[in-house]
Amino acid sequence: MPRRTAGREERNKGEQGMNTKRKKAVILLSGGLDSTTVLAIARSRGFQCYCLSFRYGQKQDIELQRAAAIAQNMEAAEHLVLRLDLGAIGGSALTSNIAVPKDREVAEMEQEIPVTYVPARNIIFLSHALAWAEVIGATDIFLGINAVDYSGYPDCRPDFLKAFERAANLGTKEGSTGSPFTLHAPLIELSKKEIIEVGNQLGVDYSKTHSCYDPVDDLACGHCDACILRLRGFAEAGLKDPAPYVVQG
Repeated sequence: MPRRTAGREERNKGEQGMNTKRKKAVILLSGGLDSTTVLAIARSRGFQCYCLSFRYGQKQDIELQRAAAIAQNMEAAEHLVLRLDLGAIGGSALTSNIAVPKDREVAEMEQEIPVTYVPARNIIFLSHALAWAEVIGATDIFLGINAVDYSGYPDCRPDFLKAFERAANLGTKEGSTGSPFTLHAPLIELSKKEIIEVGNQLGVDYSKTHSCYDPVDDLACGHCDACILRLRGFAEAGLKDPAPYVVQG
């Protein structure tokens, strides 16, 4: 069964009238740096945010713990966690026993699709986000893909987003009857440094986010691709990453 967490809207009925006047948006929230920044951007644009996370068979639970805390702290209207068993399909270092690459140069990361790619994950996640959006009356969906991602992940590329948005508006009741959906990827052209700078301007607490592919006792490893890119982004922004690491880069 999906797990729902009541947000600000349900905790404070006195503000219900005000919240219902705001346009709704579904936010794909992993608990990581990028999706948390996107949540902050959506809030800054005046959206009433409905956060969607997935327990999809990933090997660690810490990212969902962080997502739940972030959704609450950033006053999401609701946080829905859906359970999917992508581990049964396998094919990724995030859902199977495939080793997570460590200590790679950025140039090496960009040479091929990494083993941390989860087959068709963004198609699956966006399809669920689209279904929920139809139910709650939202026509806007936000996700945190960016320039760092789409060099290696085919489901993080602008052409994919355009194609999915078109399919969404052809294959749904709302889209086909005059209420088209819009996919928002506000980080799509930003580097990790630029994402961090935007988040800092919006007051994002990055100490509460988790990006690591291979954490040890809920601490970031400091050596996987995600940690290396994150640490480099903070360094380029002239900041220290506030997240806890086993080995601080």
